Amino acid sequence: MPLSDAFRARLREIFPATALFTEAADCWAYGYDNSRRHTLPEAVVFPTSHEQVLALVRLCRDHAVPLTARGRGTGTTGAAVPLHGGVVASFERMNRVLEFSPDNRYIVVEPGLTNQALQDFLRPHGFFWPPDPTSAAFCSVGGNLAYNSAGPRAVKYGTPRDNTLGLRAVTGAGEELRTGVYTTKGVVGYDLTRLLIGSEGTLALTTAATLKLTPLPESVRTLRAVYAGVADAARAIARIMAQPALPCALEFIDGNAIALVRRHASADLPEGAGALLMIEVDGFASTMADQIERLRAAADNAGLLEFRVAESASEVKGLWQIRKALSPTLRQLAPKKINEDVVVPVTELPALIAGLDELSQRHGLPIVNFGHAGNGNLHVNLLYDPGRPGETERAQRCLEEIFALVVRLRGTLSGEHGVGLEKRDHVGLELDDHALDLMRAIKRQFDPAGILNRGKCFPDP
Repeated sequence: MPLSDAFRARLREIFPATALFTEAADCWAYGYDNSRRHTLPEAVVFPTSHEQVLALVRLCRDHAVPLTARGRGTGTTGAAVPLHGGVVASFERMNRVLEFSPDNRYIVVEPGLTNQALQDFLRPHGFFWPPDPTSAAFCSVGGNLAYNSAGPRAVKYGTPRDNTLGLRAVTGAGEELRTGVYTTKGVVGYDLTRLLIGSEGTLALTTAATLKLTPLPESVRTLRAVYAGVADAARAIARIMAQPALPCALEFIDGNAIALVRRHASADLPEGAGALLMIEVDGFASTMADQIERLRAAADNAGLLEFRVAESASEVKGLWQIRKALSPTLRQLAPKKINEDVVVPVTELPALIAGLDELSQRHGLPIVNFGHAGNGNLHVNLLYDPGRPGETERAQRCLEEIFALVVRLRGTLSGEHGVGLEKRDHVGLELDDHALDLMRAIKRQFDPAGILNRGKCFPDP
């Protein structure tokens, strides 16, 4: 529905000409994210203050205009795509540090600050914010919060929900909201902070976040363990996660991924390698030798083919070579991929991989798996060629069976990529009708006019 003249006039009052796009050519780039889906918005605005966001939400509420929040567009599920047009609010210019309290170990930032800029600000002061998605150099803190995006360090340090103390936000009803605390303990009222984190901009727009900081470790060491098969690696993962020397990263690569890299890149791996674990451990330098030996003992089982410890920066780079080679190699294998981030209990990883291999053979489509092994979070890459007759349809049927398999194994459809559009129609596999009704009621309470990120997260009733 085209924006009314009255709406456009008020939009120009809230935002200066340099912070408002209405021409299609200017708005085009803000209609898509890394899902490659696209819908053209009628307008794009660039807020620089909480007050502008508040005025914008109230304007969209009064005129029933869809409003979609956007960080840097690195999400893969279409959550930032303005499905019903309307207005996109791009937060890239709200990128300031508002308050820094090292003694209290918190920092208050605006949502448009990139994850990398945040880490760069904190490093000289001896702190970091644990969430570290693969896109950290480009993605925004607001986007990390919207998806609850975590990355490898979540295995030890948790997700954004575990590392955020409070939020300032504007609900879809146009009401200002402060949630959470400035302390590491607090139990007054419902936990609205954790509710908003991961809600993908469907309940409120975050304008500031109070983040809990962690001191930088004195030392980090990188290890690699190679196994004959997935079951051997899964046993090692369970043992590693059950002992005190908890790794700060525990990454998994399956046999299909190893075979793929062997065909298209150099791979310094022993013969018979069927699974690989990349392990990082951090802490005091004086404890590293003991932690490494504990991890070596936990990783050692009958299927272990190799256990290596990097002794230099160049060797660290060499150990990570296989993992780094995966993404460019996948592009050589197929023109299109569906990248899902499912999670299962660690003990179910062998069953998941076996089930994925069976689906791959039955549908005639390659499936390559790697991810965050310590919490059972796998990135399942389903590869296909849209140019081949029927292959897109086969890929979609295969994806539905992948989701059904994950739920049967007591898993979840998304660990950190969110739901957005890509998984919206599948959430009924995981959530029962009553749970969905309660969530829709929460949505109505926060956003009675239904303007915020319409059509995301839940299928139509």
